[in-house]
Amino acid sequence: GDTVSVEVFGEPELTVSAKIPQNGRLSYPFLGAVPASGLTPKQLEVAIREGLAGDYLVDPKVTVTVSEYRPVFVNGQVKTPGSFPFQPGLTVRKAVSLAGGLTERASDRRISVIQEGQSKKREVTFDAEIGPGDIITVEESFF
Repeated sequence: GDTVSVEVFGEPELTVSAKIPQNGRLSYPFLGAVPASGLTPKQLEVAIREGLAGDYLVDPKVTVTVSEYRPVFVNGQVKTPGSFPFQPGLTVRKAVSLAGGLTERASDRRISVIQEGQSKKREVTFDAEIGPGDIITVEESFF
């Protein structure tokens, strides 16, 4: 679900900006479907560089950047639940702020996160870092 930009220095026809589909494979010129799911931008650079080297280019200079991440989701006792753009360094506190802050009934101690690709939620604090695709739930306070 992330959008990546791939640039090859001096080769404008090999510059691609694309959203990674659900199958996790980036469609790339000459190489076809390149596995991208779970890779860092640097790891994807290496995979594309190795694929282009030799048959297509002598010493390709490949740069991969994430231009848009998957959103994070904030629900429960926040003023404006929904999905919000992920930014590197996003914490629970910042995500709750994006969602308009806590409601009057919110618990500031009962907050959980389900990380993307996981099914089990974990209790977190406001300072916990979150990742793209994570789901944050703010529970209701008992008092």
